[in-house]
Amino acid sequence: MVRPVPTRSQRNRTRIAQVAARLIAEHGLTDWSSAKRKACRQLGLPPDEALPANDDIEQALREYNSLFQPAAQAASLHAQRAEALRWMVQLAEWDPLLVGGVAAGWATPHNEIRIELEAHDPKAVELQLVNAGTAYTGVTASGDAATGTQLRLESPGFSVRLVVLTPQQRRNRPRRDADERLSAADVRRLLDTEAGNVPER
Repeated sequence: MVRPVPTRSQRNRTRIAQVAARLIAEHGLTDWSSAKRKACRQLGLPPDEALPANDDIEQALREYNSLFQPAAQAASLHAQRAEALRWMVQLAEWDPLLVGGVAAGWATPHNEIRIELEAHDPKAVELQLVNAGTAYTGVTASGDAATGTQLRLESPGFSVRLVVLTPQQRRNRPRRDADERLSAADVRRLLDTEAGNVPER
């Protein structure tokens, strides 16, 4: 079977994704739209060039990590997942799920740990944090089903964000995100699997 030859636009999208992934991995850019535009400029492409989708950036990040920093990325990912599990155990009452790059496996040390919680009233989660003496900042109340209420925790060496959704918000979240959500049991199994393959930091 003859594979179709990529078009010029497809080749450029691939190049943009690769450069954007390098910028994200090496410089910690968190705004992927900005990383795509910066990559486009670095490649000398016009500003109206078709940009890659976020799925393309994720794939390019996986390839970058595999090629240029396999040991370092594996070690940092393992540490991020271990830290995530620690918080998930503490917040077990709220049905925590690990989401985003740390769940999917493409995260770099610059990425935050994102944990999704379910609560009818986000204030109940805040009250638990206060009672436990846990400092947090950046409270964002929102009716947006995709964002919920977000709390940034102070966790030495890591950036941890809690995304608190109501049951309805969780039910209505985008379907594509379902594959990137891990329970505490899932994370524990991953850590056990990774344990023998992670180099000393």
